[in-house]
Amino acid sequence: MKRGTTLLTLGAVTVAAAVTGGVLLLGTGDGTGAPGRSGNPPPATATVVRTDLVQSKTVDGKLDFARRRAVKSAVEGTVTVAAPEGKTLSRGQALYELNDKPVTLLYGPVPMFREMKVGDRGSDVLQLERNLRDLGYGANLYVDTRYDRDTEDAVKRWQKSLNRETTGRVGRGDVVFQPGPVKVVSADAALADQVGPDAPVLTIASTEPVVRAQLDQTDGALTSRGTKVEVTLPSGKTVAGKVTGTVRPEASGSGSAGQEGITVEVVLDGGARAASGEDATVSASVKFVSEARKGVLAVPVEAVVALRGENGGYGLQVVRGTDSTMVRVETGMTADGLIEVSGPDVREGLKVGAAKS
Repeated sequence: MKRGTTLLTLGAVTVAAAVTGGVLLLGTGDGTGAPGRSGNPPPATATVVRTDLVQSKTVDGKLDFARRRAVKSAVEGTVTVAAPEGKTLSRGQALYELNDKPVTLLYGPVPMFREMKVGDRGSDVLQLERNLRDLGYGANLYVDTRYDRDTEDAVKRWQKSLNRETTGRVGRGDVVFQPGPVKVVSADAALADQVGPDAPVLTIASTEPVVRAQLDQTDGALTSRGTKVEVTLPSGKTVAGKVTGTVRPEASGSGSAGQEGITVEVVLDGGARAASGEDATVSASVKFVSEARKGVLAVPVEAVVALRGENGGYGLQVVRGTDSTMVRVETGMTADGLIEVSGPDVREGLKVGAAKS
C-alpha cells in the first residue's frame, strides 16, 4: 500500500484559483499587467523564506537481495544434496550435488554453454583458468583463452579434490558461473527429485541487499538509474540509497506478476552493513526524491498572483505598513505547499499578501 505523495504541480489556473479565492488583486487594475502600487490591503500575509524544496513520493518496500535468478540443471540427474536456504556460497563451493557429484560455483560473466576440453579457445576458457588459479590449482598454468595440456592438468587436480572422475574436461553440468558470491533464496527441487535439462534446482541472488518497491506507471521519472532514495528500515533506521533499475514483477519474489506498476530495485548506501539485523518480513518505507532545490526563496503557493495584461506572468503583493506594491517574480519548483520565487525585488523576510486560509 502506498503511503502518500507530496508531488505538487503549478499552472496558471492553479495559481489564479488559489489567489482569487482569497480576493487578492490580479495585477494593478490598469489592464497593463505592469507591477506597481496596489490600493487594497491583502486579506492575509506571509513571509518570504529561504528553504529547501523537495519533490518526493513515499511507498512501501521489501528488503531482498539483488539479481535474483534461478539455477537450472544443465543435465539430467537426481538431486542428492542442495545448499540450504539462506546460505552464502563463494568460489569453489557446491551449489548442489547431482548424482552424488558437486555442481561447483565459479566466478565469471560468461555462462557455462559447452563442455570445455583441450583445443578449445574462448572467454569461457579464460575465466575457467582464472578460477583454477585462484583456487590454487594453477601451478604452471598460463592464464589465457587456450585450453591446453597445462589447463587439462590443472582441471584434473581440481577434479581429484572434488572426488570427481579426473577426465581433464569440464562438462556443462559440472559448474555454474556467476559474477560473485551468491545467497541461496530457495530450493526449487527437493532431495531425491529427478531433474531434467533446464529444470530449476535453486533460486539464488547476489549478497548485495536491496529494497524492492512498486511505483505507478505514471512515476516513470522516478525509476531512472541514480534517482536518490531515503529508506526507513523496519528498525526505524533511515539510510540513503539510489535506484539501480527496474525488475520484472515475477523476479521480485512477491508473486506480483499480474499487478500493474513498475517494480524498482534500490541499492542501499553502506551495502550489507546497512541492512544487517533488519527483519526482511516487515515493510520498509521508501522515499523517492525526484527533484530538490537547496536554499531557494519561497512563499506559500496562494501568495503568488497571476498578473493581467499582455505581459502576463506572476507577481507578489509586497506589504510595507499600510501600503502594498505588486512586484513581478519568476516562479520555480513547488513542494509541500510552497513555491520557489525569484526576482530583483524579492528577498528573504519580505512580507507579502496571501489568500486568507
